[in-house]
Amino acid sequence: MKPEKFYHDALTVAKFIKIYCDDKHEEKIEKTYELKYKGEEFNPLTLTLCEVCHNTLFYSLERLEACPHEEKPSCRKCPNPCYEKDRWKLLAKIMKYSGMKLGLLKIRKMFKRA
Repeated sequence: MKPEKFYHDALTVAKFIKIYCDDKHEEKIEKTYELKYKGEEFNPLTLTLCEVCHNTLFYSLERLEACPHEEKPSCRKCPNPCYEKDRWKLLAKIMKYSGMKLGLLKIRKMFKRA
């Protein structure tokens, strides 16, 4: 995968986890993630999340960085999934919740413009 794709995917998973955590969890701490891929460094990512969501993001970034595919498939369609089953289920739940919320926000914005 190209470094730009890594960075885009890293920001996407972080955004989804942040939306979920902001709506579902109370106690939060701020952490900064250094984003590096194939020798290229990107802007650090600083997020305020609960401990569980920080762990989920850290794990997801590790998996993304270790992805062996040149053309990265979506994790759901990957022939060799690298996520542990429990962690995959949690991330799928987060992605579904946040994806629905983002979709509803886009629809609301469309109606406000009209």
